[in-house]
Amino acid sequence: MINKYLTIVEQPHLRKDPHQFQVGDTVDVATRIIEGEKERTQVFSGTVIMRKGSGINETFTVRRIVNNEGVERIFPCHSPFISKVIVRRSGQNRRAKLFYLRQRVGKSVRLTEKRKINKKDEATESEAATNAAAGAELAGSPASA
Repeated sequence: MINKYLTIVEQPHLRKDPHQFQVGDTVDVATRIIEGEKERTQVFSGTVIMRKGSGINETFTVRRIVNNEGVERIFPCHSPFISKVIVRRSGQNRRAKLFYLRQRVGKSVRLTEKRKINKKDEATESEAATNAAAGAELAGSPASA
């Protein structure tokens, strides 16, 4: 249980619009890098293998393969240096932490993509199912014979 005074103190420092991604998603994390007087944006692309913590201490780990070597980077969720997180693809998984990806190489690292169902498609499927059921009832009734 977190202290109520700590939550009050850290509330103004939390991000107003938290990033919407989950473990297993392939993301592009754009970070602001300040070098002397200049500021630039650097993008780190990879798969989110872990989220942990809560409040101001919440972090996520992104893993990618560079020159046949695995590279992991840990980002604080509420850091002012993270300008944006773009979800490239949503991976389907059943675990909270994907540490098993560390032992995988090549195409086996990829996760199956999560299926996205539109609200319109879902509505038309349910209408089609009810129409088919109604048609079956009419065909089986003795009044139609």
